Amino acid sequence: MHCSIDIMLYTTIPVTPYQQNCTLLVCEQTQKAALVDPGGDLDLLLAEVKQQQVALESILLTHGHMDHVGGVAELSKLLNLPIIGPQREDDFWIQALAEQCKMFGFPKCEPFKPTRWLNDGDKVLVGDSELQVIHCPGHTPGHVVFYSASDSLALVGDVLFKGSIGRTDFPRGDYQTLIDSIRLKLWPLGGEIAFIPGHGPMSTFAEEMRNNPFVAVR
Repeated sequence: MHCSIDIMLYTTIPVTPYQQNCTLLVCEQTQKAALVDPGGDLDLLLAEVKQQQVALESILLTHGHMDHVGGVAELSKLLNLPIIGPQREDDFWIQALAEQCKMFGFPKCEPFKPTRWLNDGDKVLVGDSELQVIHCPGHTPGHVVFYSASDSLALVGDVLFKGSIGRTDFPRGDYQTLIDSIRLKLWPLGGEIAFIPGHGPMSTFAEEMRNNPFVAVR
């Protein structure tokens, strides 16, 4: 899926057997770009970058699970790209990538050290386009959401899905913390916000406030 909005273009590219939504964000003004959660299938991702003729300048990460970060070390080395995010509490997941891959039969991937850890309230630039960082723990302790106010768009990773929410049965996941992250940090942004989840189709906060059985506003 490819969409154009105010100042940021976005293309979602499902990767890995988990069909994880890697997103190519492009600043329309500068044609500079970032890949959010490049979990694998780097040939697919780099083909999209080449086709759009954009300049990849960074890797942005919502959290440390293998299907979201499996391609990061290789991609960062290949193109000398800075790795931005997630929040530091997810470092234990990143350092355990070899074990994650072995346990779930995932292609082997290397651990890495992010260039920059993120915290709630931080700002990240893609070209001239600004993303706000919202720390939303619960699925993992260091999970962050990237939010563009000017584009009414959020990249929510595995916090929220169309009709569902992220799992909380992994180490250091917590159900109530996740519910609070969604209700207290995402819903106040407004119902008009469209979001790209880590898996599956896009939706809006209004749609989920109405119909999501886990976090609907009664």
